[in-house]
Amino acid sequence: MALKYNLSKVYALSDNDPEFVNEILKLFVTEVPEDLKQIKEGIKKKDHKYAYSYAHKIKPTLDLMGLNVAFEEILQVEAWTKAEGKKKEIVETFKSIKIQVKEAIKEIKKDFDL
Repeated sequence: MALKYNLSKVYALSDNDPEFVNEILKLFVTEVPEDLKQIKEGIKKKDHKYAYSYAHKIKPTLDLMGLNVAFEEILQVEAWTKAEGKKKEIVETFKSIKIQVKEAIKEIKKDFDL
């Protein structure tokens, strides 16, 4: 039972095609954690453009997967990169995104035997 994510947009996009849904889930589980590592690296190195590129990349996926709070927070990360803010201003927001994605992935793996 999905508590940490919502697949309604995925099902709507796929016309309820279970194979398509499964592919989207596999991509989410494998690629988003890697993209988060890149955002973290950009934050750590204060490379705002690098962090922005990966934040921008995962933004639609967070929306698609129904991770609404994480989606709002990734918008904050994008705003931080554009303002070239200080690292300490975004660390907690990024941690929150990471936790939400991790919990969603854990639940998806369990729910879909991935």
